[in-house]
Amino acid sequence: MTITLDSPEPALSVRQVLTLERVLAGEPEVVAGASHLDRPVRWVHVAEAADVGVMLSGGEMILTTGVLLAGDEEKQAEYVRSLHRAEAAAVVLGLGRAFPAAPAVMRRAAERCGLPMVVLHRPFPFAELTEEVQSRLVRRKFAAVSLSEAVRTELTALITAGAPLQRLLDEVARHSACPVVVTNLAHRVLGTAGERPAVDDVLRDWERIARQAGGTEGDGWIRAELGGRGERWGRILLCGYRGDTATGRLLADRAAEALVLHRMLGGGAACSWEEQSAQGLLTDLVSGIVPARQLLPRARAAGLPVNRRTFVPLVVRDGDTARLDRLLRLLGLPGLVAELADGATAVLLSLPRDQDADALAAHFATRLRTESGPARTVVAAADPRAAWDDVPAGLREAQHVADAVADSSAVLDLPPVVRLKDVHLRGLIRLLRDDPHVQSFAERELDGLLCEAEEDLLSVLRTYLATGRNKSRTAQLHHVSRPALYRRLEAIQVRLGVDLDDFEQAASVHIALLAHDAQQQ
Repeated sequence: MTITLDSPEPALSVRQVLTLERVLAGEPEVVAGASHLDRPVRWVHVAEAADVGVMLSGGEMILTTGVLLAGDEEKQAEYVRSLHRAEAAAVVLGLGRAFPAAPAVMRRAAERCGLPMVVLHRPFPFAELTEEVQSRLVRRKFAAVSLSEAVRTELTALITAGAPLQRLLDEVARHSACPVVVTNLAHRVLGTAGERPAVDDVLRDWERIARQAGGTEGDGWIRAELGGRGERWGRILLCGYRGDTATGRLLADRAAEALVLHRMLGGGAACSWEEQSAQGLLTDLVSGIVPARQLLPRARAAGLPVNRRTFVPLVVRDGDTARLDRLLRLLGLPGLVAELADGATAVLLSLPRDQDADALAAHFATRLRTESGPARTVVAAADPRAAWDDVPAGLREAQHVADAVADSSAVLDLPPVVRLKDVHLRGLIRLLRDDPHVQSFAERELDGLLCEAEEDLLSVLRTYLATGRNKSRTAQLHHVSRPALYRRLEAIQVRLGVDLDDFEQAASVHIALLAHDAQQQ
């Protein structure tokens, strides 16, 4: 891995130099180029030579008394033009020795060139100014380099310890004291860090910011490209960095260096960061800890269309995240995919309001189940939501439906998309499974079978009740003869003290078994 990083020296701006106590003693006055006072001052140079421009490399603040320019207006104008060509930061003219006031020719030339021109009304030892500025520049450079190395060391330690992307971004945000955003080349947000209100402010205006992300830096917006081996795949942005630009660039470069290393050592691709971003967003939506309205900027910045859309919350059981994402792209369905806990994967579709959301969800589910082969992939859904604020409840409903059918997909003929109306009693029991009264009821009804030795009988009972007390089907599924099944059913009735031919008693046992199974998941 080869990363070439520019490490510009931290500089003071012309404006900052003019506010120094020693400079104020000379009563400075800006007489030209006032709109360019934020130019960086890389060095301060005392020069009386008329051709000083050829000696400069850019960024210098030139101090002069103009003694060699007095009486020659053409030489005065050319002096300013030469400083402009050399990209000097500013020119400071000490009044009194050669000029009692700022020369009009120099003022006009400086204004035309956009070169800040400052005059000092009181006699002022130039040595004091150079000493003050040079020492500050050296201190700032040392502090910036020290900060850069500290950040590099800390980020490298985190990578070595196997820290996730978010932990690295949090560390960068701590040092930069501003929101940090990582994007892919399409400006889709892959990760953020910083104070949540400030980050949300950035994301709310992300569409405009994204358009400018590849443009000129300014106002504390600092970026660094992410890539390696001749390939660029993203960028990191410091949004509204309040320190000097050079230090901010050092921070951004160190962060970019660490993120590239993190990706390479993890063996992952940029899309894995997209998955992490989607996972964080959908997990927060499902949990309900963060209000949906606050998550809207994150959704928009992650590339999900949110204006005038219909949202279809889905939860897929036994679905591979990468395969689901590929299928969405193949079918042209905008959405986010993220793995949740317990083998469930959330899919949030965002469809134009003039499209049939139910039909598209069914098409997606049918295609998915066809591609899954023998595996019975369960696609659970909530009814389409027209409002973003209703999406969290929809995702939780879809998750509830998926959980409710998780233990019954082998024996039930499920539709392509399973909804709340399809889970009936099983769905209700799933909702009530943590109620102590329901737990006590299940243990009381099944007491004679709740031990490891009776697991086979409990399995037979489960199949028998799930098939509607169909003895032939139960015997077939357990690969036993009808007489053998009858003996097992008789043993079950003896241990439970019930008559399974009695509808009410059988229903009671069935409800208890559903509650027991729900508690085990």
